[in-house]
Amino acid sequence: MSLIRPEAAAFIARWNEALIGGAVTALGLYWGFFSGGLLQYIGYIVAACGAALIVTGLQRGRFRQGGGGPGVVQVNEGRVVYFGPLNGGLIDLADLQSLSLDATARPPHWELLQPGIEPLQIPITAKGADALFDAFATLPGIRTEWMLQQMQSATVHRVVIWRKGPTAPRSNRLH
Repeated sequence: MSLIRPEAAAFIARWNEALIGGAVTALGLYWGFFSGGLLQYIGYIVAACGAALIVTGLQRGRFRQGGGGPGVVQVNEGRVVYFGPLNGGLIDLADLQSLSLDATARPPHWELLQPGIEPLQIPITAKGADALFDAFATLPGIRTEWMLQQMQSATVHRVVIWRKGPTAPRSNRLH
């Protein structure tokens, strides 16, 4: 018998970084306002770190869509591997051409395109799909907040989240 209701446990699991950030911020503010000397200044620094943890925790919580979807996702050293019941595959993030969110599928899928291979489609509810947040954050120029807005929107279409831009040669110009 569990002492925590399943709904409460799911809430805590989804928002755990933000909740920890709130506790760290509260501790830092307590030290900052109710102590003196060096601990007061350390408290302000701890509160600032807690606020940063709240912001990142809220982003991660919005990215998590729960589990129970088909398949398993693993991210290891820049390589995304998906083991699904009907399909699967792997893609190196360095070779990724584009990332899309296909909301027409049920459940919605991430579609990762790499030249020369079949597109890799990963359900957003697959086990381990929350690790994709950190993997996608490494893509140059990705707009994380816009990606989260597209995940939360009620539109039912395919949206390109990120596309590899042309690499322009750098030139050393004087003027």
